[in-house]
Amino acid sequence: MEQLKNAKIVATLGPASSSNEMIRKLAIAGVNVFRLNFSHGTHETHIQNAATIRRIEQELNTPLAIMMDLQGPKIRIGVFEDGSVSLKQGAKFILDMEKDFGNSRRICLPHPEIFNALKEGTELLLDDGKIRLRIEENNGKEITTEVIDGGILSNKKGVNIPNIILPITALTEKDKKDIAIADEISADWIAISFVQTADDVSYARSFANSDVGILAKIEKPSAVECIDSILDVSDAIMVARGDLGVELPFESIPGIQRRLINKARQHRKPVVVATQMLESMISCHVPTRAEVSDVSCAVAEGADAVMLSAETASGDFPEESVKVMAKTIRKTEQDNLNFFDKDFENLTAFSESVAKTVDKENISFIAAFTESGRCAINVSNSRPNAKIVALTPNLKTLRKLSLVWGIRAVLVDEVFSFAQMTQITQKTICKNFEVEDGTKVAIIAGIPFRASGQTNLMHIYKIDKEIKDEE
Repeated sequence: MEQLKNAKIVATLGPASSSNEMIRKLAIAGVNVFRLNFSHGTHETHIQNAATIRRIEQELNTPLAIMMDLQGPKIRIGVFEDGSVSLKQGAKFILDMEKDFGNSRRICLPHPEIFNALKEGTELLLDDGKIRLRIEENNGKEITTEVIDGGILSNKKGVNIPNIILPITALTEKDKKDIAIADEISADWIAISFVQTADDVSYARSFANSDVGILAKIEKPSAVECIDSILDVSDAIMVARGDLGVELPFESIPGIQRRLINKARQHRKPVVVATQMLESMISCHVPTRAEVSDVSCAVAEGADAVMLSAETASGDFPEESVKVMAKTIRKTEQDNLNFFDKDFENLTAFSESVAKTVDKENISFIAAFTESGRCAINVSNSRPNAKIVALTPNLKTLRKLSLVWGIRAVLVDEVFSFAQMTQITQKTICKNFEVEDGTKVAIIAGIPFRASGQTNLMHIYKIDKEIKDEE
């Protein structure tokens, strides 16, 4: 169980990584959370991958979380008669609701619900921002635009509309059907795509079971502006730099990333940094030095987890990508390259007491007995020097904590007495870690036992290896 890194790794499964052998290799290399991308693949494929993850989890005796990433209301154009067209700067180009094949003059935009929101002067970004159009006229049935940045535009490319809150729900009918199999794939986290406001997160939550974590992907400018209210209703967020980098100036993304990480820590919610972290490793066995720096910076800024997308889903070197990311995390943490302030402003009063006591008393472990995982997350937010061991009887909590910085989670029996709590702490730490006699542990729990959200007890315990030997 001894882990050499605190920041966690999320890896996306796909054609390059769906075999039993590869999933096992990725878990051994350092993956804590496996992402199933519902923008691709079938329900059958995802169910099969989830079953493999659970099988590997048992074989390795280590918790592995499953993240269901929903496609969301991605806006796309229709299909061209010849597959693609060339748009020239200054030319006129029409978007309409006609389902005919498109040409160099027009294309179908099969999203009638957004037409009324698009006004004269609004800019549309197509194909990840490679094509830029400006609206000149919108009569409600067709939108006439001027090509500002031209190029080749092909079938079903995405459309981004910055700086406008669109009148669309966070979940499509496809998303709702996908959520319906969350139990079947034993999903621990559901990632909601293209969140615009807190209402989108609340709406999505109404379709999910209460024990599943809801993660809001921040990839719209409106979500950045509403980040406090979104964090209030989310269990975690993801800095999804792909679409975010299309809709906002690229030079603003590093600052926004740091701001979002800080906001997540203020709200005591886990935060994942994603997109193009080791992009070159899709086709090369080594990363660029800039990519290594990017991963390191995300960790040093306080991210709970960093994510691999195509690198593990469809790349040529999925295992190598995970190993590079794990090595980079470990080195960053060993060098103590923390860009964030280690203060107590964002902690609960109890977590502040724990954090200060751990530092002052030179405590090596924090044993957090938890039902929901919340007390362990709160302690994690202080980024303590001590190792955090979350002890829970709840399998769902065990897996969800795989996304959270520094937490090593262990499934234990329900606790009904103080004596039982110290016995479980002693046994768990001696079994899973190399410890010396007298090693200090801060045990935290809630009294009465099994009352979620009632963490109010801290007890300093010293490991007595003779007790273990007697057992």
